[in-house]
Amino acid sequence: MKPNTIFNERYKIINSLGEGGMANVYLATDLILDRPVAVKVLRVDLRDDQDTVRRFKREALATTELVHPNIVNVYDVGEVDGLQFMVMEYVPGHDLKTYITKKFPIPYQVVIDIMTQILSAVEVAHDHSIIHRDLKPQNILIDADGNAKITDFGIAVALADHSLTQTNTLLGSVHYLSPEQARGSMATKQSDIYSLGIILYEMLTGRVPFEGETAVSIALKHFQSDVPSVREFDSNIPQALENVVLQATSKVPRDRFQSAGEMSIALRESLAKKNVAKWQPEEIISGETKVLPVFDKQTVETLSPNQEPDVKKDTKKKMSRRKKWTVGAIIFAFVALILGGAILAMSSPKEVKVPDLSGMTVSEAKSNLADKNLKLGKITRTNSETVDSGSIINSTPKKNEIIREKNQVDVMVSKGKAKITIENYVGSNYEDVKTTLENDGFKVEKETEESESVTENEITAQDVTAGDKVVPSDTVITLTVSSGPKVYTLRDLTGYTRKSVQDYTNELGGNLTISEAYSDSVDKGQVIKQSPAEGSSFSKGDQLSVVISKGKKVTTDEFTRTVSVPFKSIVSESSSSVDEEKDEDKNSSSDDSSSSSSSSSESKVDENAIEVYIEDKSHNIDDIYERKTITKDTNFKLSFILDSGKSGKYKILRDGEVIAENDNVTKN
Repeated sequence: MKPNTIFNERYKIINSLGEGGMANVYLATDLILDRPVAVKVLRVDLRDDQDTVRRFKREALATTELVHPNIVNVYDVGEVDGLQFMVMEYVPGHDLKTYITKKFPIPYQVVIDIMTQILSAVEVAHDHSIIHRDLKPQNILIDADGNAKITDFGIAVALADHSLTQTNTLLGSVHYLSPEQARGSMATKQSDIYSLGIILYEMLTGRVPFEGETAVSIALKHFQSDVPSVREFDSNIPQALENVVLQATSKVPRDRFQSAGEMSIALRESLAKKNVAKWQPEEIISGETKVLPVFDKQTVETLSPNQEPDVKKDTKKKMSRRKKWTVGAIIFAFVALILGGAILAMSSPKEVKVPDLSGMTVSEAKSNLADKNLKLGKITRTNSETVDSGSIINSTPKKNEIIREKNQVDVMVSKGKAKITIENYVGSNYEDVKTTLENDGFKVEKETEESESVTENEITAQDVTAGDKVVPSDTVITLTVSSGPKVYTLRDLTGYTRKSVQDYTNELGGNLTISEAYSDSVDKGQVIKQSPAEGSSFSKGDQLSVVISKGKKVTTDEFTRTVSVPFKSIVSESSSSVDEEKDEDKNSSSDDSSSSSSSSSESKVDENAIEVYIEDKSHNIDDIYERKTITKDTNFKLSFILDSGKSGKYKILRDGEVIAENDNVTKN
């Protein structure tokens, strides 16, 4: 399909991701959910193969049941224009084949981690009775975080139906093909185990164990040749780890791991085990061909009820060949009947008690069951708060139940206590996180610290690192929580001066607002009241308001006084007698001829310098209130502002001489 093609009226094709033997895969956008998807379409040349189409549908629908983090999700299946298709989760990254090429050599622990993920996915598929049949690195995707995801469950059965002569199609798969599949037998869960063993071999050595020019030649090696030793390639590989490869790739399916879960346990324990012997398959006792004994004359006569003892030897020699064959056949049938009955009696299954497997490992349980001529069946894994990881919790049938030999006993194996991944709680509300953690089974402890930048009750630190997986019942999580800025208790500021209040506010790091008001009880300049009140909590940046006293509120009297200032004319010394005469009688207006005649010889001053001083609420008696030059008698208006009951003062100087003064000026 070409880019920008709208497939099934929903998926917009972006580009091709690859072409396989059974299907072509495209990167597309789901136009409804707006997400990238991988669209896998069955090849055109296979759409008329009804058997392939039927199996494709059946397996595709079955795969939608597989919900597992290590299995590529199947979102949709259907048919468009006769072409079967599947829509799957798009996993950006590389397949395991490319990963091995780029990363080899791969650390053993990384190999085990990736294989454990793959085995977990295969175990879920097997639990749903789905066998992959085509497990290979090309069908395992590795995302950017190193997580493995298995794909191609949907066409595995259809692929298995095609002949090994399709060299170009199957050459990649045949490197991982089990011996029984190579012989044309039906694939089982142990067939997938074999393929996983070959994948593990390749991850440890960087190559596949068998190579050949044709798919058939490689397939022949799978059931004729032993898998080479990985320790011969890398002597540092632990024997226990090589044993996992050897057991998984055993030629006989029953000698392989009985489940993906069992293989996973052996793999996880392989790096810790020391002084382990090389794995060998169990000895298979094969039935040998029994040679029938040669029956002599006496035996024949004993076994023949109709014998004639008087018959002569030469007569018997003349017995026809036909009769000899008849007698021999009868004897053989009789002996076979006796032997068969004995074997049947010996091989008839006996009844045995199921042993108590609780607390055992899978290997120990397998050995104990073998002692009872029983087989280990399905292995189920679950978390347990009381049973250690890897140990058996119980079995089905249960211990001491009576069953026949050769039957299977299923076991449930502990995965240990369930673990929860710790999240990053910094910045979250403490009460919310505490409730969540306690509901999950954690014990939560709290530590507080003051902070000017983090709000109260917000988590600032945690002692268990985010991303760690821990057992809730075994874990105490300590959360450090902000108590907000440092909190002070306000003092009683009554009587504080303006300066002392400012200094105190600066000490607390607060902001101060000052207002003033009259007070009959608080002296002027001191605090009357405060907000917040005494004893309140106060932190840096908070607002403090105080009211400062202006003292008692006093009413004032405002009034004026008019003072008349007489003009004084000053005469020179030659006419001083005249001036003195005039002073004696100010009201004299004589202008007789003698006076007039004498004035012509006198010198006069025609103006007076007047200075006025007053004292009230606004003026001081030492400061000039008004200065003025007069040439005649003049009235001066003096304005007074006095507190009720208080008196004022005034003083008037004329040419430097006090001419009027009053020290008790009142309104009335």
